[in-house]
Amino acid sequence: MTETRTTRKPLLVRNANFRALWLSATVGIFGSAITSIALPIIAAVQLHASNFAVAALAGMTFLPWLLFGLPIGVWVDRLKRKPIIVGSLLLRILALVTLPLTYWLGELTVVQLYVVAFVVGLSAVSFALADQALVPQAVSKDELVEGNGILTASSASADAAGRGTAGVLTVAVGASNSVLVQVATSVISILAISSLKVREPEPVVKPRKILHEMREGLSYTFGTAPLRALLFNAAIWNLGGNIVVSLLVLLIVRVINESEIWLGVLMAAASVGGAVGGITVKRVSERIGSGPLWRWSMVPAVLGYASLLCMAPGAGMLVGVVGLFVMGVAVAWNIVMATSFRQRVCPPEMMGRLGSATRMVSWGMLGIAGIIAGGLAEVIGIRNAVLVGVIVAAVAPLTAIFGKLRNVKRLEDLEPEPAEISGDSTPSTPR
Repeated sequence: MTETRTTRKPLLVRNANFRALWLSATVGIFGSAITSIALPIIAAVQLHASNFAVAALAGMTFLPWLLFGLPIGVWVDRLKRKPIIVGSLLLRILALVTLPLTYWLGELTVVQLYVVAFVVGLSAVSFALADQALVPQAVSKDELVEGNGILTASSASADAAGRGTAGVLTVAVGASNSVLVQVATSVISILAISSLKVREPEPVVKPRKILHEMREGLSYTFGTAPLRALLFNAAIWNLGGNIVVSLLVLLIVRVINESEIWLGVLMAAASVGGAVGGITVKRVSERIGSGPLWRWSMVPAVLGYASLLCMAPGAGMLVGVVGLFVMGVAVAWNIVMATSFRQRVCPPEMMGRLGSATRMVSWGMLGIAGIIAGGLAEVIGIRNAVLVGVIVAAVAPLTAIFGKLRNVKRLEDLEPEPAEISGDSTPSTPR
């Protein structure tokens, strides 16, 4: 009877380790959301940077995934994850505090802004890979969808609150000063992670070549058909979607001539949608199946991005607010399904390399998208560049609906047998 009552308690109540991860992620996302709004506003409004410089800045925080994702993934699999997370947060704090300091001294430049964005992105690589690798250690396999749903919902809620706050905060105290909020939230994240008590896999003692381990991660990711399909879909979506997102501040401030506050409102709407998606994903997936949910969720997401092209000054901005809310719900469903499947099939000693190989491609596209967006804005104009991003993003649902997983009802049925997954050899394709 006691066990039954315990299992009925919410995951956040019954699992202290998950609660620590949740707190760290939630406050961290709140701070990151404010910084993600503040950086392009610093470039566009305070430093009057070019269209290319503003758009490409959005890609700088994701470029480290493309350049360093794989070796950091090996590092995460070799070492304890908690110290990696704490170290990455300290690096982020040191980088961010330079922005208000140089702004107060009148020495802030676009070059420094790019360097800080890159360092913050590098910190995010270590943090995200180590944090994701700890989730399967903190919860059981049967709790993964519930746990990822909670993390997605709460992170999206914090993201919404952060972005909504950022729009007002950058006007009230200045964009450069706003990044101090993320400094404070990073300290809270350090305290939360320090309280985590999980039994992590022992680091590999025998000497191994880093290139060999990187190759294992790539082989596992690209040699497993379902993982390859999920990755291809995410990469296309991120490429097109981030072309749109990279141009959003320019679309609002320089095309529609609205206040930068709307940037926070629009991105907050997307995050609120993400929270709704995270809360509802378990029920929706149980009703229609994780396979159909993953395949079709990108359709309304594309329409949400397309709504941005219909925005107009004043009340006309609400079209984009509704559209990004719908996009947020749909993307949350897609992400939870894909992430839960990866965590379900991957052995703990491979989580860092799987995460790094996956995000090197999918999140690396975010970095490339920012550079492409800046070039498009200069050549064909901001609004036409947004349209190109929407068209590219529309390819993502097509690859899911007509791809190799088009007839799969439940992604869980693709889980390999325990004997098939091993960090010492390339695993077989899940059945």
